Amino acid sequence: MGQHRLESLAIVGHGPVSLGGPADAAVACASVVKIYTRKGDDGTTGLLFGGPRVRKNSPVIEANGVVDEAQAVIGAARSETPPGGELDTLLVEVERDLWVLMSEVATAPANRHKLRAGKSLVTPAMVSALEVRIDELNDRFDMPSDFVVPGQNRVSALLDVARTVVRRGERLVVTAMADVGDSQVGPYLNRLSDLLWTMARWQEGEHLLARAAAATENSKTKKSNAAKKSNAAKKSNAGKKSKES
Repeated sequence: MGQHRLESLAIVGHGPVSLGGPADAAVACASVVKIYTRKGDDGTTGLLFGGPRVRKNSPVIEANGVVDEAQAVIGAARSETPPGGELDTLLVEVERDLWVLMSEVATAPANRHKLRAGKSLVTPAMVSALEVRIDELNDRFDMPSDFVVPGQNRVSALLDVARTVVRRGERLVVTAMADVGDSQVGPYLNRLSDLLWTMARWQEGEHLLARAAAATENSKTKKSNAAKKSNAAKKSNAGKKSKES
């Protein structure tokens, strides 16, 4: 069980874990063999590095719950990719980054001095790394000229779902981190949603544009209506001929 997993225990409601050196990690690892603790049965959960317990529906826990959800959807997308491939590697990096981000969100303002850059604190370099990835992928396909209809294939569809969940997390973080002056959590989630959108377009290959889809649907409707009118006219003519005969 790695450090990212240890940090997650405080993030998704399994109680606080104090992270320090290897000895601390070993003690923490030994103490979490049982998945359930019963400590949260009263509707509260602990934060990273301790402090007062908070309600499980508090803004901080709500925000981290959505980020946890986003990470799971990213994992679902990754499960559809070849192991060890480029997309798989990129998504693993993102999933690991999200442990860092959730650690920061799950830390009380009074304990922020205990956060470690890149381990439990999101850094500007982590945000910049996402921007580099976006720029690199953008060079591999023509940018769509309109909104894109999701669902060209399973991987791109899952990446689009992940993007929308990340966006929801970004909105919740605005409230959850309101008492924190300087944080890269919001910018990271913003760039991550952009990266996931870019990945989805990269993976789908040919884009199905919204206007093109609307035009196609309109064309189908017109053809259908024309066919109905034609059938009605034929029936009417057949009826007239029958009466005449």
